[in-house]
Amino acid sequence: MKTHSLLKGTFILATAGLVAKFLGIFFRWPLIMLIGDEGIGYYQMSYPLYTFFIAVASGIPVAISKLISERRAVQDMEGIIQVFRKSILVMFIIGGGFTAFLLIFSKRLVNVFGWEAKSYYSLLGIALAPMFISLMSAFRGFFQGLQYMTPTAWSQLIEQAGRVVFGVGLAILLLPKGIEYSAGGAAFGATAGGIFGTIYLFYKYTKVKKELKIRKVRSNLEVLNKLLLTAIPISVGATVISIMSLIDSFLVPRKLLEAGLSGKEATILYGQLTGKAFVLVNVPLTVSMGLCLSLVPIITECFILNRRGELISKIETAMKFSMVVAIPSFLGLFVLAEPILSLVFPGHSEGYPILRYLSISIPFIVIFQTSTSILQGVDKYRVPVRNLMVGCIIKFIITFMLVPISYINIYGAIIGTTVGYIISSIMNVRTLEKSLGININYYDIIIKPAYAAVLMTIAVIFIYEKSFNIFLSNGLACIISIFSGLLIYSILVIIFKIMSYKYVRERLRGDKRREL
Repeated sequence: MKTHSLLKGTFILATAGLVAKFLGIFFRWPLIMLIGDEGIGYYQMSYPLYTFFIAVASGIPVAISKLISERRAVQDMEGIIQVFRKSILVMFIIGGGFTAFLLIFSKRLVNVFGWEAKSYYSLLGIALAPMFISLMSAFRGFFQGLQYMTPTAWSQLIEQAGRVVFGVGLAILLLPKGIEYSAGGAAFGATAGGIFGTIYLFYKYTKVKKELKIRKVRSNLEVLNKLLLTAIPISVGATVISIMSLIDSFLVPRKLLEAGLSGKEATILYGQLTGKAFVLVNVPLTVSMGLCLSLVPIITECFILNRRGELISKIETAMKFSMVVAIPSFLGLFVLAEPILSLVFPGHSEGYPILRYLSISIPFIVIFQTSTSILQGVDKYRVPVRNLMVGCIIKFIITFMLVPISYINIYGAIIGTTVGYIISSIMNVRTLEKSLGININYYDIIIKPAYAAVLMTIAVIFIYEKSFNIFLSNGLACIISIFSGLLIYSILVIIFKIMSYKYVRERLRGDKRREL
């Protein structure tokens, strides 16, 4: 079986994640054309409950990845299958229970959260997704623990393709019945994607199990106990992240009404924040998540085998790579917010200032994600939970106080998110330095990528303006400036010796077919 280096695994997952995100954008584009910002608002109001479930269940895949990595490090093949079987059982119970909960209490939840009544159909449409997403997540954790990232990558693409085809198709079919029905059909796409992704991963699992050559696996309740003890703190931390979205879903629309906006205006602004700005901000965060998924099993293996030198090297590489992605992403979205929204959502670029200011949060979210994965890999599960809870409380206070102010309104939620992640990321990094006794080289990790990113940004602005004047096309000018920026930044990263070309090339070619 092929195993992947940190950069190779990150590259595979990030590439698949980015393609999936672009498919998701193409999913949003026809939706916005069909149902507008108001319909997207209905769709997004129920979506945080789905992401809340993903957060509740997310600890299991990470725990699977970690525990399988531990057993792989000591060549315990039977233990690998024991972990996976218990995880499938747990995920089936969690996913099935959440699906049943949504189906039974959909109308009551709409009333409790104070959403528009028409968002009920979106909540109903997404209710079946948790069952299949939970099973798919267990399979992904299994492959990630083996440091074999290709099945996870393909499953992401298959899931998103199913989501786009079925979601958009149902949205078109149901549009004559009303915007709310169309939004509900779009929400059902998540279920379709989950079904197809699960089928693919099950097929890959049967092939890998044959390679492991294990015919009989004994039952081991201790595995279940360790799985839960590892997963619960991770899930709690991820749940806190989703709580930030839930805070926005029930607090922001209400507070916008207090700011003097009508119900429709509040829904539109909320749709622009969550259905446009967050969608685009999540594109660079996808690369970060690819890094994090690759990082946990690798950090775990170094930690279990007590390879301190390699552990510190992996941490420095991960932190540096995360900033190499995050800083230019922030600056690029900040300066090209309007052209990018016009490119992605032609004729519907309203809300570009929301994207511009939300992009400021990207580096802090990425730092928090990366440091959290490192802390999880060295058995510090509870620390990120505590730190994020502090950030969540700060976000709630800021959102509660600023959104009702008429001249701040929706930007109060953005300020709350950014400040919350600033505090949480600083606390995470401080804990990481103290617990492992390391000193992070901030100049190499942050300052040098920032120099390169600023120079790239200046070049991108110049190229965009010149291209627009020549072609008189926003779309063409935007695409030219973005790809030029990527090329210029890559060259600057090598010139500034942030990462050497030889190092990256060796790691990307670093697959070795070896025994588990």
